[in-house]
Amino acid sequence: MIERYSRPEMKQIWTDDHKFALWLKVEIAVCEAWSELGRIPADDMARIRTATCNLDRLAEILQVTHHDVTAFLAAVAESLGPESRYIHLGLTSSDVMDTALGLQLKAAGGILLSDVEALIRVLKSRAIEHKQTLMMGRTHGVHAEPMTFGLKLALWVKEMERNAVRLARAIDIVSVGKISGAVGTHSTVPLAVEENACRHLGLGCAEISNQIVQRDRHAELLTTIAIIGSSLDKFATEVRALQKTEVQELEEPFAAGQTGSSAMPHKRNPELCERVSGLARLLRANALASLENVALWHERDISHSSVERVILPDSCLALDYILTLFTSVVAGMRVNVDKMRQNVELTRGLIFSQRALIALIDKGLTRQDAYKIVQGNAMTAWQSGQPLRDLLAADPDVSAHTSSSKRETDSGGSQGRRDRLCRSRDSHNGRYRSLAGAPRQHHRGRHR
Repeated sequence: MIERYSRPEMKQIWTDDHKFALWLKVEIAVCEAWSELGRIPADDMARIRTATCNLDRLAEILQVTHHDVTAFLAAVAESLGPESRYIHLGLTSSDVMDTALGLQLKAAGGILLSDVEALIRVLKSRAIEHKQTLMMGRTHGVHAEPMTFGLKLALWVKEMERNAVRLARAIDIVSVGKISGAVGTHSTVPLAVEENACRHLGLGCAEISNQIVQRDRHAELLTTIAIIGSSLDKFATEVRALQKTEVQELEEPFAAGQTGSSAMPHKRNPELCERVSGLARLLRANALASLENVALWHERDISHSSVERVILPDSCLALDYILTLFTSVVAGMRVNVDKMRQNVELTRGLIFSQRALIALIDKGLTRQDAYKIVQGNAMTAWQSGQPLRDLLAADPDVSAHTSSSKRETDSGGSQGRRDRLCRSRDSHNGRYRSLAGAPRQHHRGRHR
């Protein structure tokens, strides 16, 4: 990932320096496990704990071996004496590489999970702040019915809470080591060595492995990262849509001195959210590559290796970046409450067409007849710009069913109609008891 989209803590996890330090940590942990079984003498083990890896020397050796693990082992051996013979005892390259990768992904996943939790906290705060902020709900991009901005944000909160659960599971799945030797038979390294080494490292053990940790684990993490990225894309796209000049309900932070265009000084573009949407596409593409990595030949090949050198660090870096970026957008975005209310009133009452429909149904009309009456007036309102309420009031088909005498005749009096509605709705396990004056029972978990 380029420097522009790399945050320091996550970047450090994926540096070569850190990778080789983890390789050495794995090798020493395996030696500790061998020592516990009595295979490595205590004096030799003490010297092994002081082992180092000179990265410049590793690079020189790599020019000859063209194999990074053998170059690494040679560089480590140069920091020791005869006890170096115990380094990599019974192991294959993937024992070291995949176990160290498990450590990298566990650390990276911890950062991502903290990022997700930080976004959830900010979303919750702003959802509560705007619990009563009226805005227009839209379907197909067209005004539907009023809602609150708090409800929109609460929806995002719940989606990110689900993402947190997904991510925690994926981190757990991938935080494993494998110390089982070539093709995973444990023929050169006892099961106890694997168990004890992984315990020293703070990793779980892959229950069974061949020469590698199976890549369905890594695919689960990267598909989860892609899902989280897609959620952020969804949220960012909404902010971008509501920042349109014609809408102007939201605006992402715009700093003093910031510019939006080299040609047009007036521009205030949603470029932060556009950046979120763009990098989310990269995450989805990387997830596809991780799925391709699941199918390898026999006990292993290395077709996955070159891919993972790119997609694993880049996906972690990109998600860390856009999670942090979007959290700052939510925390600092301007909510134009007045414009939201103006937009609710933009269509002169068209948004209450369902209320009119239900009112006519309650007066005894069939749904089809009521729909036809309301839709006809709504289409006239669309074309003429007249308030829907005025058109309905002037429609004889409406007034014929809403006059006082007609209402009293049809219902047996307004109180009689109310009583009948209450009896009917009370029959459904009390869901509508509020109509008879009892406190409304909210559905558990619903937005209030």
